[in-house]
Amino acid sequence: MVTTRGRIALGAGSAARWASRVTGRGAGAMIGGLVSMALDRSILGQLGTGRSSVVVTGTNGKSTTTRMTAAALATMGPVATNAEGANMDAGLIAALAGDRTATLAALEVDEMHVPHVLDAVPAAVVVLLNLSRDQLDRVGEINHIERTLRAGLARHGDTVVVANCDDVLMTSAAYDSPNVVWVAAGGTWANDSVSCPRSGEVIVREESHWYSTGTDFKRPSPQWWYDDTHVHGPDGLELPMALALPGAVNRGNATQAIAAAVTLGADPAAAVAAVSGVDEVAGRYRTVQLGEHTVRVLLAKNPAGWHEALSMVDKHGAGVVISVNGQVPDGEDLSWLWDVRFEHFDDTTVVAAGERGTDLAVRLGYAGVEHTLVHDTVKAIASCPPGHVEVIANYTAFLQLNRRLPRE
Repeated sequence: MVTTRGRIALGAGSAARWASRVTGRGAGAMIGGLVSMALDRSILGQLGTGRSSVVVTGTNGKSTTTRMTAAALATMGPVATNAEGANMDAGLIAALAGDRTATLAALEVDEMHVPHVLDAVPAAVVVLLNLSRDQLDRVGEINHIERTLRAGLARHGDTVVVANCDDVLMTSAAYDSPNVVWVAAGGTWANDSVSCPRSGEVIVREESHWYSTGTDFKRPSPQWWYDDTHVHGPDGLELPMALALPGAVNRGNATQAIAAAVTLGADPAAAVAAVSGVDEVAGRYRTVQLGEHTVRVLLAKNPAGWHEALSMVDKHGAGVVISVNGQVPDGEDLSWLWDVRFEHFDDTTVVAAGERGTDLAVRLGYAGVEHTLVHDTVKAIASCPPGHVEVIANYTAFLQLNRRLPRE
């Protein structure tokens, strides 16, 4: 129930959002939420009450998994969701205010905001994807984030936690929770979890299993997992799963989204069909025609994300454009480029682009990758031979490119 003050705050936020749109300053979600929050600090809790909400968090895959979760939940009824990825308080307020009648919600939430969001919004399910280094100059150390998540979850014992048991840090965050659904969602990046977040002991990996030496902390047995053709769940559940989105990482995202929706009562087969139909997430993965080129755009923001994105790239097309900026939302420290394995490009036309294309070109040079440097990403695409071009871009480079590409 929204109070009188809350209704006034939402009205002011709606006016601010409208003004932002008509003046061409943006979609208005953030400013609308900020105005509402400034007038009533309790508005997030008011909007979240009375809904069955799923909160999705992690370093990589939040937007995709939230989009899939919303699709799966939509098989049961209307869903409020922050589809454009505004994942802090103002964006959550805008998403919930945008559909006041929806009794279901799928909310992408920044990792560091999860504890106080859970205090305000009584989430039925929290989905924990993965934790890895991400913009250390502005975000913080991942062990601190893990401890913060663990403490936040400890205050909400009734919440069901859908956690990736292949991720050591997210397993640690969920390990003490009384209601955990373990999902083998995968994760080939292990460079940020070589030691136990609880004891400091070495993490030993044996194929898919892992454990901490000298302690009883180890990979839990999953209730949900996937393979190349199916998703598997409790009580022998096995359903074919053919996704529109590429890569094993998205099969893991889909499995966690399905597990979350089924926890809230969705029919498993309907949930699988819904997530399978997701083919674009706020511009990610879409393919457009640009002159003589078809262009597919992938987003990558940190070493783990780049590792997964590079595994999806078609290296046999006309070219690969890698575009990197170093603005505040990207993290101004690009030393992480040296943790990404670029060495696997052979006989591929590679173009370094973006505001920090020179930094990238140096890294590619040391990796032995033949490349050219064209700072403007659209011109970099045009420099490739006619045909299909894969573009991998970090956050602001991705946003800039999407504004310039045609909408279909």
